[in-house]
Amino acid sequence: MQIALVGSVLGRLLMLFSVTMLTPLPVDLYYGDGSWPVFAFSFVAALAAGFVIWLPARHAVGELKLRDGFLIVASFWVVLGSFGALPLHFALVPELSFTDAMFEAISGLTTTGATVLTGLDEMPRAILYYRQQLQWLGGLGIVVLAVAVLPMLGVGGMQLYRAETPGPMKDNRLTPRIKETAKALWYIYCALTAACGAAYYLAGMTVFDAVSHAFSTVAIGGFSTHDASFAYFPQTSIRLIAVVFMFLAGINFALHFIAFNRRSLAGYLRDAEFRGYSVVLLALCALVVVGLLLYGWREDPSMALVDGLFQSVSIMTTTGFTTANFSQWPGILPMLLILSAFMGGCAGSTAGGMKCVRVLLLVKQGIREVRRLVHPSAEIPVKLGNTPISTRVVDSVWGYFAVYVAVFVLILIVLQAAGLDAFTSFSAVAATLNNLGPGLGEVATGYGDIGVTAKWACIVAMLLGRLEIFTFLVLLSPTFWRP
Repeated sequence: MQIALVGSVLGRLLMLFSVTMLTPLPVDLYYGDGSWPVFAFSFVAALAAGFVIWLPARHAVGELKLRDGFLIVASFWVVLGSFGALPLHFALVPELSFTDAMFEAISGLTTTGATVLTGLDEMPRAILYYRQQLQWLGGLGIVVLAVAVLPMLGVGGMQLYRAETPGPMKDNRLTPRIKETAKALWYIYCALTAACGAAYYLAGMTVFDAVSHAFSTVAIGGFSTHDASFAYFPQTSIRLIAVVFMFLAGINFALHFIAFNRRSLAGYLRDAEFRGYSVVLLALCALVVVGLLLYGWREDPSMALVDGLFQSVSIMTTTGFTTANFSQWPGILPMLLILSAFMGGCAGSTAGGMKCVRVLLLVKQGIREVRRLVHPSAEIPVKLGNTPISTRVVDSVWGYFAVYVAVFVLILIVLQAAGLDAFTSFSAVAATLNNLGPGLGEVATGYGDIGVTAKWACIVAMLLGRLEIFTFLVLLSPTFWRP
């Protein structure tokens, strides 16, 4: 373990992040909110802390190893959340404890969208903008952004990229060099954000709302600048625009890159994960819309169609925007929506959940085992499309699923021990571990009323979900720390 090199990189990354605390200043000055000293102080604090971490290790040289990458990524997200909470903690409006500020900052950076805040419509615009910016930065991963500039800092980036994007497809590159890969991802990310913001503005949002909601839509975050979320906007066109961009953000960004480079949509149709993602999402939309019509929305079928479509895409992609309190919807619809978030979007997207590719592999492996009962000696490969998947990948998916279930149960027990009922606890873990945001029961409208212990358990769940569990849990292994 190269602790000095890790400290050097971590310090420089924190100094880089501190600059993002200056971007709300123009917003504050324009609207005259008077909260600019909070951001100025937070910038200085983060910059100074990064400098202090970097200074003793400034002469460290060498090539990052895989273990160094895991340590940097895990440490950086904790450090990032801690310093990202400063503006929220020290702001006069809203008045947040450090626990609540940390919850809000981690929720933003992990693109979970769970919130402890109310009264958003009267809140300073700079604070609202800052929350949206946190989600945008966390969407594709602040570390992936840093990978693009790490060669300028004198260290390699592949180790950070692999640690930031764990999963069965993590070794795929869009370009031969990791620096160019990170840049390609961010070009696509920025282009989608710009297109989404322009579409919102043309459909009737103000410039501020259009930019803010474009940040959280493409990041699949779910934060809004209004308590009513998308119900604040009466235009059906705005909701349909959100549906389109939430769907696009839930697709593997590598497919967007290939489609742009080749000027063809054929790559989407050939991808087994995209087909599975689209089919499941379409089936969910159909079930929810039909359910709303059967349970009493017959007087306004168009509203059932729009709300059912919007809420299905929002929840399954783990965005978390709402047009209505779906927890009050009749029958099995609320639980059906929450369960869809367990799958989430595609690997390589900004979505949360276990990812569609893992669910597909789990299902195909299950089918293979059933077939083996009939033909014990048969060699039956697991395939995605026409591509056989190696045993190593299948094993890693089963390992991830086993750890996911164990972590889910553990956090569920903690929340129940903290005083939440079983129904609320289940939905809260599902919403935070899958980086969804809104839950059911006591957390249907926010997390402000749950206790401190429950909030910290949800913070841990959000971090574990954002880095897909293994990046953090590997640090607990004695093998990781051995020379």
